[in-house]
Amino acid sequence: MDQNKVLSFIPAEIIKKKRNKLELSNDEINWMIQEFTNGNLPDYQMSALLMAIYFNGLNKKETLALTNGMINSGRVMSYPNIAACKVDKHSTGGVGDKTSLILAPIVAACGIVVPMISGRGLGHTGGTLDKLESIPNFNVNLSLAEFSDMLSKFGLSFIGQTAEICPADKKMYALRDVTATVESQQLICASIMSKKIAEGIDALVLDVKFGTGAFMKSIENAESLARSLKEIGEGAGKKVNALLTNMNQPLGSFIGNSLEVYECVEILKNKKLFNERGVDLYTDTRELSLELAAHMIVLGNKATTIAEGKKLAINALETGRALALWNKVCEAQGGNLSELPKAKFSRTLKSTRNGYVAAIQTEAIGISAILIGAGRVKTIDKLDYTAGIQIHFKLGEKIEIGDSLFTIYSDDQNNLTKIDKNLIESIEWSVQKLNFAQLNKLIEKVI
Repeated sequence: MDQNKVLSFIPAEIIKKKRNKLELSNDEINWMIQEFTNGNLPDYQMSALLMAIYFNGLNKKETLALTNGMINSGRVMSYPNIAACKVDKHSTGGVGDKTSLILAPIVAACGIVVPMISGRGLGHTGGTLDKLESIPNFNVNLSLAEFSDMLSKFGLSFIGQTAEICPADKKMYALRDVTATVESQQLICASIMSKKIAEGIDALVLDVKFGTGAFMKSIENAESLARSLKEIGEGAGKKVNALLTNMNQPLGSFIGNSLEVYECVEILKNKKLFNERGVDLYTDTRELSLELAAHMIVLGNKATTIAEGKKLAINALETGRALALWNKVCEAQGGNLSELPKAKFSRTLKSTRNGYVAAIQTEAIGISAILIGAGRVKTIDKLDYTAGIQIHFKLGEKIEIGDSLFTIYSDDQNNLTKIDKNLIESIEWSVQKLNFAQLNKLIEKVI
């Protein structure tokens, strides 16, 4: 082996190469991934590589090599005994983003298999696994054999990444969360698509978010990400639809693990939640869930148009079939929804001014939820599953003095006042009437 080849497999040299904006070879990328997965490469060196990638990026060839390296770090699932189409959905993350717990039982109730291998909170956004684990005794750690059996019986199961599926991504995902390297488009692409391809799906619907609560703040960056994700998926032989959706405000009314599960169950029960001005705070969660479900139903060959798919989704929701299936899946995975934990303490912040809500710094609200225990500052942090925030308004609404703005929930009474400033300052006001419908538009584009 020549000297250049030897140097290429010294971690610091690979890190330096990317630091200096040079292209990494497939061999270099695969070697770093395998060494990290096997425990031979320390966290600090992988963190350094992630930071170099964050600043200098990866080209298409490098991104594909990273994706394949993550896939090949573990097992790729298959389901020879399941004939139905297997369709999943992935969101790039937002504040109060809880649609998986609604759309998954809706789509499964329509005869499509939904294998959901989900992740935990990342940065200022929540994670599906954390929400599910707020349900007493819900087991997200099924073996792959148990997962496959659940899919055969119910057409739906939720698990976390196992040691067998994309173990490299699981370790890298945790590092990105605490090293400020989440927002790299190439790292996001490789992380998302490696897990989805490895879970054995036929098709995928992507919910790619933009706005103040998204990792991609601009529509242009979100669209670029969506196209990259779709390109990787289609290159692997999967059918992929991508929706650009608005995250300029929290989705729904609740942020926080058990609170978000509660909202999802209420929506599956066809319930609404009206604020002081008669606006249903569940509408956006419900509508986005139905729209994403419609795309999954079309890709799953149960409908030929999105309109037809949406009708099927609405029927599964309004007849109670989706709720019944969700209850069965929850019970089969050990969960007890009747004992969903509730916070011991709560406090509501009221408005001290009149005006229209012109903008919301949604990421600041997500960070506020982390600060009271709904998310992690460090990977070893334990969550307070009851902690969270309720939002009592939507963009464009006219607020009057004394109207409810936020309710803070926690098992620790000291948390009830520590984020007041963050929350109040997250709202931008206008004295002029605003276009409520435009500000609350959910879907910008389908790719």
